Amino acid sequence: MSAVAEIRDLRVEIDGRAIVDAVSLRVAAGKVTALVGTSGSGKTTTGLALLGEYPAGARVTGDVRVPGGLVGYVPQHPGAVLNPARRVGALLRDIARTRVRELPRPERRAAAHQRVLRALASAQLPDAEAVLRRYPHQLSGGQQQRVVLAQALLLGARVVVADEPTTGQDALTKRRIVDRLAAVARQGIAVVLLSHDLDVVRALADEVLVLREGRVVESGPVERLWAAPRHPWTAELLAADGPADRAGLPAAGKEVLRVGRLTARHGRSTVLRTPALSLRTGECLAVVGRSGSGKTTLGRCLAGLHRGHDGELLLDGAPLPRSLRDRTRAQLGAVQYVFQDARAAFDEHRPVLAQVARTAVRLRGATEADALAEAVATVTGLGLSEEQVRREPARLSGGELQRAALARALLARPRVLICDEITSGLDAVTRRGILGTLAGLLRDRRDLSLVLITHDLGTAAALATRIAVLDGGEIVEEGPAQRVLTSPEHPFTVSLLETTARMTPGGGPPYRPARSGQA
Repeated sequence: MSAVAEIRDLRVEIDGRAIVDAVSLRVAAGKVTALVGTSGSGKTTTGLALLGEYPAGARVTGDVRVPGGLVGYVPQHPGAVLNPARRVGALLRDIARTRVRELPRPERRAAAHQRVLRALASAQLPDAEAVLRRYPHQLSGGQQQRVVLAQALLLGARVVVADEPTTGQDALTKRRIVDRLAAVARQGIAVVLLSHDLDVVRALADEVLVLREGRVVESGPVERLWAAPRHPWTAELLAADGPADRAGLPAAGKEVLRVGRLTARHGRSTVLRTPALSLRTGECLAVVGRSGSGKTTLGRCLAGLHRGHDGELLLDGAPLPRSLRDRTRAQLGAVQYVFQDARAAFDEHRPVLAQVARTAVRLRGATEADALAEAVATVTGLGLSEEQVRREPARLSGGELQRAALARALLARPRVLICDEITSGLDAVTRRGILGTLAGLLRDRRDLSLVLITHDLGTAAALATRIAVLDGGEIVEEGPAQRVLTSPEHPFTVSLLETTARMTPGGGPPYRPARSGQA
């Protein structure tokens, strides 16, 4: 089958260091080619090469050919590429008009509008007329993603590069994204999937390239690669995606945090209602649910980052101020929050290591030298090198920054650690390492408790003592992790578990969306 895009012997160097080395791939029409590997393995650099985009100051050799025409790009954070000051309709119609210039002026407007509606339908975005009237910030992340995909389709893209499209999504949303990209492939468009999510890769991809440290170590059809990996690194990557070992997790101790009945608002809208909750030392409470269910709002209320709520917070039996501005240094250190978007949480102009060490100085009064030594020990324990964290944030991958953000929170020596989707942007090997680190902290630090905000039931199963399931801003089910995961009582929990099982190898018949030549 002829290629609509091809890369031959691509090498990308920055400051003499190859971040991509001797990478080649052929992309066929109507097929999905997946690039997988750990954070920093070169997936995004390779994908962006198809668009002619490279890091600043990079030295590039090799050949990139796109005879099929335009390449569309759907980034991990689609809102960043949409103009916030213009309605969606204006953004899309501007593109559509460039495709109907040959028509007489009276017919252009109607023809452009019809093209927009067809593109939105192809991107599987319902209620198109309502969406066209909104600004990007009035759309969910999933809706923004589909608008960006519609832009690429309007431009006539023959290749679409989808960069971590399922990161931070629950199982139900993840399955819809898989169906959406499969529908794009059915139209004869090539899809290049950059993903750490091996369940999604297995469900969607035709061909897989496994990258490690910038080089392709193995490639082949998805089913062959899963059934008989030939490279040790591929086997390790697949093995790391299996169930985690919970052995040795401690029993719960004394109560450290108590939350009274809590009602949270965004403006005049109530977005979260919870019953009383408590958290004990050695315990991990996993908060799960689909995107927009209120998980992050709950975590932000606990951390003092969301003041618009009613409900009493008690830390070790003493009142905890609603706003972090009113909390003491000790209270700030006691409750630490690790954000999902680690890049936005770092000052882009200062070395990462200095920012990690600063926590110990500011919240615990450590000396600069002691803080620096502790920071180095903590980041290396999380799989980063000292050389990496002496760089500025822009020179680290998203997964590397996520580990640095966790290290920064740990330097406060918190009593309550709130982790908001911190494994969602990580590959299977790194994710298992981070979960092992958190489990070790719960075992070794008897005064620590963990709130784990996650869409991923596998992550919850690895660590959680208890699970709270949110839907529509309400806790619809809460109880011991083993009971919730094996005998769910609420229909929403049941649907979440069933969809996860279908997406996960070994959890049921593997989910494969209808593709070209399939029913």
